[in-house]
Amino acid sequence: MSRNRFASIQNPEEIRKLSQKELPEFAAALRKEIILALSKGEGHLGSSLGTVELTVALHYCFNTPKDLLIWDVGHQAYGHKMITGRKIDFESLRQYGSISGFPKREESPYDSFGTGHAGTAISAALGMALSSELKGENKQHIAVVGDASIANGMAFEALNHLGTTQANVLVILNDNAMGIDPSVGALKHYFETVQKEQPTTPNFFESLNLNYSGPIDGHDIETLIHVFEKQKKMQGPRIIHLVTTKGKGLPPAENEQVTYHAPGKFNPLTGKLSRPEEHQKLKYQDILGQTLLHLAKTNEKIVALTPAMPTGSGLVQMMETFPTRCIDVGIAEQHAVTLAAGMATEGMIPFCVIYSTFLQRAYDQVIHDVALQDLKVIFCIDRAGIVGHDGPTHHGVFDIAFLRCIPNLEIATPRDAQTLQNLLYTAQLGIPHPLAIRYPRGFSEQIKFTPQFEKVAWGKGQLLKKGDTLAVLSFGTLAKGVRDALKNYENAEAVSLYDMCFVKPLDTDLLHSICKTYKAILVFEEGVNSGGAGSAILEFAAQEGYHLPIQLQGIPDQFISHGKTSLLHQQLGWDPSGISKKISLLLNKIQ
Repeated sequence: MSRNRFASIQNPEEIRKLSQKELPEFAAALRKEIILALSKGEGHLGSSLGTVELTVALHYCFNTPKDLLIWDVGHQAYGHKMITGRKIDFESLRQYGSISGFPKREESPYDSFGTGHAGTAISAALGMALSSELKGENKQHIAVVGDASIANGMAFEALNHLGTTQANVLVILNDNAMGIDPSVGALKHYFETVQKEQPTTPNFFESLNLNYSGPIDGHDIETLIHVFEKQKKMQGPRIIHLVTTKGKGLPPAENEQVTYHAPGKFNPLTGKLSRPEEHQKLKYQDILGQTLLHLAKTNEKIVALTPAMPTGSGLVQMMETFPTRCIDVGIAEQHAVTLAAGMATEGMIPFCVIYSTFLQRAYDQVIHDVALQDLKVIFCIDRAGIVGHDGPTHHGVFDIAFLRCIPNLEIATPRDAQTLQNLLYTAQLGIPHPLAIRYPRGFSEQIKFTPQFEKVAWGKGQLLKKGDTLAVLSFGTLAKGVRDALKNYENAEAVSLYDMCFVKPLDTDLLHSICKTYKAILVFEEGVNSGGAGSAILEFAAQEGYHLPIQLQGIPDQFISHGKTSLLHQQLGWDPSGISKKISLLLNKIQ
């Protein structure tokens, strides 16, 4: 099949007009299109290469979009997006104003459920199936779930419920032994055993009253179509276990599956990665990982925990050096938090390293298992703030607001990598309460890791620049943007800049001085305005009877789109030009 003929196929109805013998060639063409589109540098490659044959077979056999197809997480759904009318949009995938890297209901009727976090697909499919029963509709409900995602607690809850129903739900287990990093846990080993030998006793899924088929070669279209046609005639809850290869069809992606999960630019013919521009700075995640590793060498009580993100959290080297003290628990955020709480009861110093957007999934555990018992867990909240191309499912903008209201829990927002290091160092010396330290995605100001630490003055802010009229209070790394804005600001002598560092406890002594000294306050934070650090400043002023103007410059009451981080910052007015304008507007009102 020529690429031109592939280009003429824009939706599943046209795929269904192909003969079954043409499908392998069509799948090969689709795989080439995915490789070509993603070689330009933006998106998740390996997962979608592994589901090409599955994607083609599903849309060929089932009557989508009437039959509802739900992709768990969505990393594996690029082929699906391409054959449902969005191929041309892959030239600007994940760029501002273009299509998302995840399934999104607003984009297409073929995206029946929006996903970005693991473990949701089975629950959503069951909800749809039970609704179809109530409405008297006859349709299929198909959830495609990876082996790393199906180990998520929510997926287990859904399977447990599904097995008690007669809902018409087909779960497809896409088993490639990978999440972003290699899958972990007992269930992974069980899947490996099932692949090697057919058990004579009921398997795990049959024990949950689910009709089980497999393991099946997920790259054999003929077999997939045979199985799916058979499944269309069946009713009730059932599961198909497919074995696939992440990165299928691009040898480097098959051999280096972690690297090629989202590799950036590469040669579409050879798969060779393009040399990125030399970046002399270290990422915040690397500063975190190297600091914890250094501290763990002298403090045997330090342990690090991560829910399936050792690479993204900078913990790979620590995991290799201290395999019993650096633990990947899989996609299990609730378990990670309570595991940390359990270790804290025994005198360990647990650093729970977790993305902001994933900490949302363990909110009850933070309250019930950590804060209520005042256990000294240190939450290292990675990807805090705007994260860029992953978009609203991954922006870490809610953590200050949802953590600030929890008694006992303290929150720190380091302005730079050195402050982050100092906070980690101070925390392992002993802290009065559980602590959350939030830091952004991306590069720090440090060129190399230097193990030089200072003990932090707890709960204290710092004056970075002195002025006489307006006080700018900064929480986190936006302090750099404010500093840059003030370098060339014509009325800079009117503006003071304070790094508050701690959201909780607030530096009330400093705040009293600020409220008595300045005519107005401007608060910058890379989080939501509602309930965030700025809200804490407003509450303080109200309680203490101060009446000066206080403006909040965080994120308004809306979800922020995907796009390049610098562009999103510019739209929020967080670039030097935007910050200068915000300062000028407030100064003009009060002078």
